[in-house]
Amino acid sequence: MRPLTVLTSLTLAATSFLAPTPPATGTGTPAPPPPAANRTPQEAATLRAPAGSACDPVGGADCLLPFPNDWFTRPAATPTGLRVNLAAGAMPRNAAGTPIDPARWNLLDGFSPGSMLLANVPGLDLAATGAAPVTDIGRSLRRDAPIVIVDTRTGERWPYWAELDANATDPARTALIIRPARNFREGHRYAVALRGLKDAAGEPVPPPAAFTELATGKPRPDDPLAARRQALKRTLGDLARAGVGAGGLHLAWDFTVASERSLSGAVLRMRDESLKRLRGRSPDFTVTAVTDFTAEQDPHIAREVTGDVLVPNYLNRPGGPPGSRFDLGPDGLPRPSGDQVRARFRCEIPRSAFERPARPALYGHGLLGSTGEVRAANVRAMAGEHGFLFCAAEWIGMAAEDVPNVVSVFGDFGRFPTVTDRLQQSLLGFVFLGRAMITRDGLASHEAFRDGRGRPLVDLRAPLAYDGNSQGGIAGGALVAISPDVRNAVLGVPGMNYSTLLNRSTAFEPFQRLMDQGYPDKLDQQLCFALIQMLWDHAEANGYAQHLTDDPLPGSPRHRVLLHVAFGDHQVSPVTAAVQARTIGARVHRPVTAPGRDPDAVPYWGIESLPDRPYRGSALVVWDSGAVAPPVTNTPPLGPAYGRDPHQDPRHDPDARRQKARFLERGEVLDVCHGPCTAEPVP
Repeated sequence: MRPLTVLTSLTLAATSFLAPTPPATGTGTPAPPPPAANRTPQEAATLRAPAGSACDPVGGADCLLPFPNDWFTRPAATPTGLRVNLAAGAMPRNAAGTPIDPARWNLLDGFSPGSMLLANVPGLDLAATGAAPVTDIGRSLRRDAPIVIVDTRTGERWPYWAELDANATDPARTALIIRPARNFREGHRYAVALRGLKDAAGEPVPPPAAFTELATGKPRPDDPLAARRQALKRTLGDLARAGVGAGGLHLAWDFTVASERSLSGAVLRMRDESLKRLRGRSPDFTVTAVTDFTAEQDPHIAREVTGDVLVPNYLNRPGGPPGSRFDLGPDGLPRPSGDQVRARFRCEIPRSAFERPARPALYGHGLLGSTGEVRAANVRAMAGEHGFLFCAAEWIGMAAEDVPNVVSVFGDFGRFPTVTDRLQQSLLGFVFLGRAMITRDGLASHEAFRDGRGRPLVDLRAPLAYDGNSQGGIAGGALVAISPDVRNAVLGVPGMNYSTLLNRSTAFEPFQRLMDQGYPDKLDQQLCFALIQMLWDHAEANGYAQHLTDDPLPGSPRHRVLLHVAFGDHQVSPVTAAVQARTIGARVHRPVTAPGRDPDAVPYWGIESLPDRPYRGSALVVWDSGAVAPPVTNTPPLGPAYGRDPHQDPRHDPDARRQKARFLERGEVLDVCHGPCTAEPVP
């Protein structure tokens, strides 16, 4: 992510997008559906919900609670047998009173594999209850744990941590947030139980009357809640088989995770259709500028080349500008619009390439950035020291040109597809740029990528690699999973699951101020995070993590992935990288930090250690440059107490770059630390 100072102007831009009307206070009362403008016919057809099903009777403070929840689905001919079925009147409303249009959500066949589980339990004290905190995830699997998540297909108990929203100001509308410590499995159904909950005095928190009635009351012949009672009966049966009895239950519900097809089907369709048209050739490209540097101007880089690659456009506006959405076909999947997107690229050719062709590598930029980030000192040093030719594309949807549109989305999350659809288009742009880098009729055929004797400056025999930082580490996980050409990847200061990241990031502060204007109710904000994650899954690592390494998607090879984490990172919370490591089966370098540095009971719980020898496989390495440990709540490390931000330190460390280079070349983790890995703070 980019430094916070670069983003503070966003709050000034908000005034032209956010309505000045008094804030709404909740979503319990259904409102009329929003106008159908900007809704595709396919989305409009999904905007329906049977009478009486808009709210879950056990929800209490909010119509959509608990969430995610199979009560908000309907039977359908999908891989999961379900279709999400959210009613407009049940959705969070912005300050103007407009509910989020659920049409795009209702195309999905389940919920996010990284779903944050939300409930509202006024008076709850998690410490008195004994719930597992983020610092002791192992406690979540105890036999007597007060919160239980069960995979109903396997009977397996699922690890998590629980927290109350530390940003909430109204105790009656404070979210209980339960976050999976490892992503849920695609297509599986999970049962959730809250039991033995206590307040600060250690007294039991009484369960909702509606839940008790549904769970224990005798059904009547004319029972209007017969369907809900029957659904709950199934949930309670699943829990009982897992050893969780009905005694002391406060609340129980179930939810189904979206299928592989629902999560990745759109991008795979775009990728496969587009590559098929190439017939093994390079995509068309244009070189727009070539700049040569003297050794005095740049000791690492001899030449910079900019241009664009032509990519089929799946967005609904010519050229796919900010604010575009997918052009959806009758099957609900994107279809090409007939024109093309010019995907900008910038390539840095190291001096060593004029002696020996450089290895090709894609580079992914940070939050709301551009291809210019490939000119950063650490990237140029990596290229020069280790012989990589880096080419950067842009994460359109979350690039510099998208800032005004992103600002507008915080006033109406019904427009969130304008972010995630463009991001998926950007994944195709990266795939096309990568293909141009490794084909003989691609970049290597152009004089800008040849030396004075006409020899290619890029090694066409070397496999394509990927290196990205921050947003490039987050979205980069999705790219690597769907790439048919990348084999080894380094995700720098990475994480996944924006719904976990946002509240914990200093870089989100300007957006938080926009959100406070657009959706001022804190319980609504958590619901918004959970909802937009369901769409973000299609364009960031969270929706692809199950297939990032040893269980590849169709048309993709197996990948090896190295995660480089900054201890105490202010912008991308390290806890999210730990969830990613557990999900993809990465091992962790130990000792992680010096004794006493990490507040966790078991640092990086549930992750196997790297062996003492060089390891060919995926791994996580924490780089410690002396930063203060981050808060254990869902808040950012703001203020003097947390000191400087170590976010950029790992990529600037020569040993970290040496480890990255070895991994990108061979897929092998070399121990360059021989103890805790430390990095010098960037001046």
